[in-house]
Amino acid sequence: MKANQGLEMPQLLPLILLPGLLCDEALWQNQSKSLETMAACQTADTTKFDRIDAIARDVLARAPPQFALAGLSMGGYVAFEIMRQAPERVLKLCLLDTSARPDTPDQANRRRLLLAMSKAGQFKGVTPRLLPMLISKSRLEDQDLTSIITAMAERVGRDAFHNQQTAILNRIDSRPFLKDIRCPVQLIVGSEDELTPPDIMREVKDGIPQARYTIIQGSGHLTALEKPEEVNQLMREWIKA
Repeated sequence: MKANQGLEMPQLLPLILLPGLLCDEALWQNQSKSLETMAACQTADTTKFDRIDAIARDVLARAPPQFALAGLSMGGYVAFEIMRQAPERVLKLCLLDTSARPDTPDQANRRRLLLAMSKAGQFKGVTPRLLPMLISKSRLEDQDLTSIITAMAERVGRDAFHNQQTAILNRIDSRPFLKDIRCPVQLIVGSEDELTPPDIMREVKDGIPQARYTIIQGSGHLTALEKPEEVNQLMREWIKA
């Protein structure tokens, strides 16, 4: 008889990964590999709808009854909405480089300008001009990293970009709902994140008192890609908790 014959093998924890704007499953490639013995990872599609609540409903419709949830940037906005719609289904929550705030007027105007340019035929995905806002300046010459980011943007494409930006523009303020989050929470942010800097993530921490809050030194906005080993370790600890 084999050693495990007749024994029920433990099931892996379902883990839904929510990518950010102009990102797909490649954003989470390192975590999916690192966590494969602990979690059944599935990257959700955040491109089909132009409302955060609709994206969240679609994720929930395809998800198992209960699951762990991780979201980066826009993925965090969707995660907040999932926590409003079905908190009883989320066993653990990990938020990376995101914000509970709605856009400021300046941020909203920049999004509208990008949408207008894209609709006028000027969609170019992630250009070299945008990369300094996404990754640490020390990594701008890292072709392995930058090629992953630009390839993701090209795969997501213009129509999905329109949906995502429209959804982000119209998202609600999630700060009043932070106090209602009761599951184990890990917060991760890059020390050099220009889009959602550590102070913005600390605001999320202040709203979820039981959350663990970690700043990853030397990383920009895309921590999951820039500092995969650090993120992997934090997520392993989060899953075990």
